[in-house]
Amino acid sequence: MTILEDPTSAAAIVAPTRPDEARVARRERLRLLLRSPTFILGCLLFGAWAVCAAFGTLIAPNNPQADDILNKLAPPSAEHLFGSDRLGRDVLSRTIVGAREILIMAPLATVLGTVIGTALGLVTGYRRGLVDEAVMRLVDAVLAIPLIITALVAVVALGPSR
Repeated sequence: MTILEDPTSAAAIVAPTRPDEARVARRERLRLLLRSPTFILGCLLFGAWAVCAAFGTLIAPNNPQADDILNKLAPPSAEHLFGSDRLGRDVLSRTIVGAREILIMAPLATVLGTVIGTALGLVTGYRRGLVDEAVMRLVDAVLAIPLIITALVAVVALGPSR
């Protein structure tokens, strides 16, 4: 196997040492981020969700809890942009108002999963032996259960949503 690239031609990565070099590096990173279409799109989507979370009840076109049996399971239309559910409630309004709960629950679930996973990893790495085997078999059993069954058990345990 031969290396075609000359190792002396590769630019060395050097950490900035002076404060103005660090400022220039930060500015360059920001410029690259702002030129990235995926970053801009992600910021716009997150901003829209944040606005929905902050002002959801004010900007929702209809009452998200109001039942309209005559319009149940209606397809998307001018009156209901996302359609309506089986009770005739406007899906767009329910999505907008539900943004607050999603933006609270998603980071909490991520932090909880990270903390539990890190704790289990530390315990099994430190104790090894029987503790490691027992915890790993428990984790394997949980991972073997299909996700949909786990979700159904969680829904039954937590009860209906608001």
